[in-house]
Amino acid sequence: MITTNPFAQLNTLAPDIFTPGLMQAFIILMVLLVIGGTIFDVLHKKSAKYFFENTKKGQKNAKREVSSAERKGLMVKTLTNEVLTSSEFSNQKRRLSHLLTMYGFTIFVATTAIMIFAYPQTVDTPILALLWHLGALMLCVGGYWFWFAIRVDVAAEGKPWYKISYRADMFILSLLATCTFALLWSFTSGAIGMFFFVLFIISTVFLFGGVIWSKFAHMFFKPAAAYEKRVVQADGSNEGLPTVPDLSSSEVHEKFPDIPTYMGENPENMGAGIRREPANHY
Repeated sequence: MITTNPFAQLNTLAPDIFTPGLMQAFIILMVLLVIGGTIFDVLHKKSAKYFFENTKKGQKNAKREVSSAERKGLMVKTLTNEVLTSSEFSNQKRRLSHLLTMYGFTIFVATTAIMIFAYPQTVDTPILALLWHLGALMLCVGGYWFWFAIRVDVAAEGKPWYKISYRADMFILSLLATCTFALLWSFTSGAIGMFFFVLFIISTVFLFGGVIWSKFAHMFFKPAAAYEKRVVQADGSNEGLPTVPDLSSSEVHEKFPDIPTYMGENPENMGAGIRREPANHY
């Protein structure tokens, strides 16, 4: 079952309704919804305008010029750290949950597109179908782990998992619903299977059609913002923030003699501080 192309099976059951052209048109429509929703989000929130204005401001305040070779190196670091491995998460559980969800979603979407466009009538596609199921399962593991145990509302503020904020939770819930109903549709048949298929389609429309209300567009801004942060740190502009000196330096202690009094003799190793215990005071 997990090695069978579910979309080809759908075409086999009702070839006059679920034609390859119809399924391909649906995928194209979802892509257009994402593009349109992202453009609307950029224009509505003026995030692109702020981004470019902030970049120009940083260039004016730059203390040194970052070479093209150095920029390429920063781009590679951004790709490997913030994008591929999500190293910005200090909480390892949150990081693992995010990676499972991200890679699961990527595998699920990619294999869906390949099976529908390249093999719409080929039932036996073992590798692609296996990856499709694996991607959906990875997303469900990471997503449900986040929803029930990791997200701030539940883990830190003590709110019940079923308390939903429409706009804030629309993305994760539609994401989970899409892959959950996809798996249930694949593992069932008959009227029950078609019921789950309808729910799968509805969830998919909410996921890709709700970009303007959800956090979907954030996925496109995150790499650019992470790269820009590295650039402003490299050129010294640092977004207009003061540069933090070496607090253990004797010259700094001479200039600010009260540092040892308030921060100890070795400020870089003051202890766990806020990370001493989890934020669960509710």
